[in-house]
Amino acid sequence: MALRLSVSSSHGPASSPAISTCRPAACGRFPALLGGGAASQRRSLMVTSGSETRAVIPVKSSSSDTATVGAEAEAVAVTGKVTEVNKDTFWPIVKAAGEKIVVLDMYTQWCGPCKVMAPKFQEMSEKDQDVVFLKLDCNQDNKSLAKELGIKVVPTFKILKDGKVVKEVTGAKIDELIQAIKTVKLS
Repeated sequence: MALRLSVSSSHGPASSPAISTCRPAACGRFPALLGGGAASQRRSLMVTSGSETRAVIPVKSSSSDTATVGAEAEAVAVTGKVTEVNKDTFWPIVKAAGEKIVVLDMYTQWCGPCKVMAPKFQEMSEKDQDVVFLKLDCNQDNKSLAKELGIKVVPTFKILKDGKVVKEVTGAKIDELIQAIKTVKLS
């Protein structure tokens, strides 16, 4: 049985299937920062098998490799894995990291390039034991932090040293991200 995957988009015929970023102003698919309601956050994926078509509504996924830090938890800068943060836990964890470099992956659940980068980001966290890797879902709950950090496209990677953003990489550009981390380590 062969599965055919088709994703509908409102980008029109001029859009390219090889998108490395999602620009919220251009496509209107970043409801957390554009003030969209729950209806505009709904995404569907059409899966076709033969003549049968089903609509699948994606739900927030969790990975056993990802640590989730709640607001009530003590801020700990963990290395060797990716830690999910929110508006309440981000700055305390950055402070707890001390002199370690912090890399923040700013993503959304519906962003294709973000999903492509997630396993690569996880791999990086497992290999680079002297860097703290964090990820932030730029949803409505984290809107204030996303604005504070100047998020314009997803995925965006912010590299922090001594609690300050020193580098930024936008888009699904793994080689550029690796080079930026190396540059910050050497500075």
